[in-house]
Amino acid sequence: MTGPPGADDATVVTTSLDRPEAFAELYHRYAADIHRYAARRLGDAAADDITADTFLAAFRVRGRYDPARPNARPWLYGIAANLIGKQRRTEVRALNALARTGRDPVAESWVDHADDRVTAQAAHGPLAGALASLSAGDRHVLLLVAWADLTYQEVAEALSIPVGTVRSRLNRARRKVRAALGGCDPTLVHDFATEGTHG
Repeated sequence: MTGPPGADDATVVTTSLDRPEAFAELYHRYAADIHRYAARRLGDAAADDITADTFLAAFRVRGRYDPARPNARPWLYGIAANLIGKQRRTEVRALNALARTGRDPVAESWVDHADDRVTAQAAHGPLAGALASLSAGDRHVLLLVAWADLTYQEVAEALSIPVGTVRSRLNRARRKVRAALGGCDPTLVHDFATEGTHG
């Protein structure tokens, strides 16, 4: 048994302090989502490492987890976003290559077994160029909303920033992406950040 059946994430984390094997339940619940998000940003090979490092880091600092937060998903995405941020040059280089060539070297390694629709939509040169031009903070917020489907509050928790900062970064990112798409609303790009569904 990995963790208390049906227990919320906070209970799983708390239980793991005395029974470390219980932490495996969080891995079972969220590893696929974290991997998918990391793969969209850095490619499959890097996503394997990001996923492993995310759960290793979470396990190491689990004693500092706030048990008042029953959902560990934002916490885990925050750790993943920080790890991805350390590979910012890799991500920006891949986005710039996609913007120049229309060929996505990141997506090629995982497109056959991932969400093909998102990859197809993200494989637009202007969109990739716009993502590459965003600051790391703006890109994190936009992609946590668009690809991880986090609410504004969850993004705030994940990145340890106020909800107001999430809103302003998302607004700025959407404006830049909209301009790069020739005025087309980025919220109309399939599976991109949908206005009004979060917050």
